[in-house]
Amino acid sequence: MSRAATLEIRRPYVIKLGGEVVGGPVGAAVAHDIAALVASGVGVVVVHGGGPQATALQQALGIEPTIVGGRRITDAATLDVMKMAVAGKVNVELCGQLMAAGARPVGLHGASSGAVRGVKRPPRVVSGGGPDPIDFGLVGDITGFNRELLDLLAFAGYVPVVACLAAAADGQVLNVNADIVANQLASALEAAALVLVTSAPGVLRDVKDPTSRLRTLTVAEARAAISDGTVTGGMIPKLEESMAALTDGRVGAIHIVGNVVAGDVGREIAEPGSVGTALFP
Repeated sequence: MSRAATLEIRRPYVIKLGGEVVGGPVGAAVAHDIAALVASGVGVVVVHGGGPQATALQQALGIEPTIVGGRRITDAATLDVMKMAVAGKVNVELCGQLMAAGARPVGLHGASSGAVRGVKRPPRVVSGGGPDPIDFGLVGDITGFNRELLDLLAFAGYVPVVACLAAAADGQVLNVNADIVANQLASALEAAALVLVTSAPGVLRDVKDPTSRLRTLTVAEARAAISDGTVTGGMIPKLEESMAALTDGRVGAIHIVGNVVAGDVGREIAEPGSVGTALFP
């Protein structure tokens, strides 16, 4: 059986990296594990953010970032920063780490033949943002993906590396939270698993205590953790998007991991909760 045929009969993995881990030892460790998964005949699609890099560039340019409920408000100047930092610096660095690990990455963004399609998000109320609707500016809601392009690459043993930028039908580029892209892409691809790699070792009862990691969470338990204040800040939208992906039944499992070394991603997939937090319906 050919490599492409082997990949086609398996559900792919989607792995998302936060910008804070790209370029460092965690990014290198994940790149190693991605290369190992692809070598075993598994299709892998990578999604990445770039929040810290975008914030650093904004500050260097004299632009003060505005974050509400863990989400970035995006005006025209901020969108230019996202293009430079996320689709530029972070995407290139992550592709470099994957190449060094022996994988064959292909950098993509929303305007890459509509790899990620979207429309401008209307004002809405968000968790952690107060009672009034928030206008996030040039931020997108996803309407679909170019499955043909992603399948063509992943089923041929390449690794699509997708920056968290969508494109509207008229070519307008839109900023999208990378967790939203990863969760909705995992659902669209009916992924065997989605792995969210962050700077935190998982969902913590106490953000100051890494040993308070919750090994497993159901959707109901995750909602309760948000409601009672156990989960705060950027982990709120991460869990909200993960719950939506699990509820539709198209994703096998979702894992939140951090501070990983080579081999940890594969171990977490095989033994849910062994490295990070595993989420189930």
